[in-house]
Amino acid sequence: MKRRSSRIRCGAKFAVLISLTFCIGSFMLIQKQNSQITSYSSSISPPPPAQEIKVAFLFIARNRLPLDVVWDAFFQGVEQNKFSIYVHARPGFLLNQGTTKSKYFYGRQVNNSIQVEWGEASMILAERILLYNALKDVSNKRFLFISDSCIPLYNFNYIYQYITSTPKSFVDSFADTKDSRYNPKMHPVIPMHNWRKGSQWTVLIRKHAEILVNDDVVYPEFQKHCRRRSLPEFWRDRPLPADASKEHNCIPDEHYVQTLLAQKGLEEEIIRRSLTHSSWDVTSSKDRERRGWHPVTYKLSEATPKLVKTLQDIDNIYYETEYRREWCSSEGKPSRCFLFARKFTRAAAIKLLETGALAIR
Repeated sequence: MKRRSSRIRCGAKFAVLISLTFCIGSFMLIQKQNSQITSYSSSISPPPPAQEIKVAFLFIARNRLPLDVVWDAFFQGVEQNKFSIYVHARPGFLLNQGTTKSKYFYGRQVNNSIQVEWGEASMILAERILLYNALKDVSNKRFLFISDSCIPLYNFNYIYQYITSTPKSFVDSFADTKDSRYNPKMHPVIPMHNWRKGSQWTVLIRKHAEILVNDDVVYPEFQKHCRRRSLPEFWRDRPLPADASKEHNCIPDEHYVQTLLAQKGLEEEIIRRSLTHSSWDVTSSKDRERRGWHPVTYKLSEATPKLVKTLQDIDNIYYETEYRREWCSSEGKPSRCFLFARKFTRAAAIKLLETGALAIR
């Protein structure tokens, strides 16, 4: 009995020893695995910082940029990764020290520009050419069309925040049922219910810019069916049609972007107003050159701090044909409507800059 009891005790001790050894081994194995996981986790690089949104400023010019001094002051001190510049001027025109006073515009003309004719689809093509060149830079996320007679009403940081704080495009767009610019020959490719009107001075997100560049349906219709009305009397360069009412001067640049986005069903992705102010209220003007198709041009005598303040204080826009009043907002809060204004002569713009009426530096 004693010998058997001794054997049992030895067996129990051995079993305990085996169990203890297994536990220690398992613990060490788990610790090793945890160490490896920790080491692997620490080797993962932190995610890269969010890429800065770059705004592409797309200038449409005849030749020189008459307000380059103003824009030079506007871009002074701004980080290069926040903006880029592209200029569409007549073919062969070069921006260098002899043609511009601003270093920001040196060599910024696009090399595949065309001759633009007012009232023709060539203006649309110029916009598409600018977008085509700007889209080559993947950092460009907003695409802003600027007139060569346009001035900024605020400094760069304010405008940059205003534009980039929303994922939508700014496109002045409304249904103008009183207008006769729609050519019935566009139907059924462009049905009447998709016909829109608005300012050409838009701000586009990259998705919409790509849609414009790749459009091979709506643009050809504008090319085929948008023609300037015959000029009166001796200015006419071709015979007047028997039925002049069948001529359709649809002013392509005031309809193309708006109609294309409506055609694509993307109107929920736009803020339906322009950020550039133009004065079309010329009914009481005594100046003959201020009547007709073109907006008011502000001259030297009109370039005052009061004018700038008046433009900055506009906080709503009324669209008569839609009986719609657009109260302007930014980041969910009431805001001023316009960031830019046109048309200014060079003398008027420089006066505003030198007198401090434009707080853009």
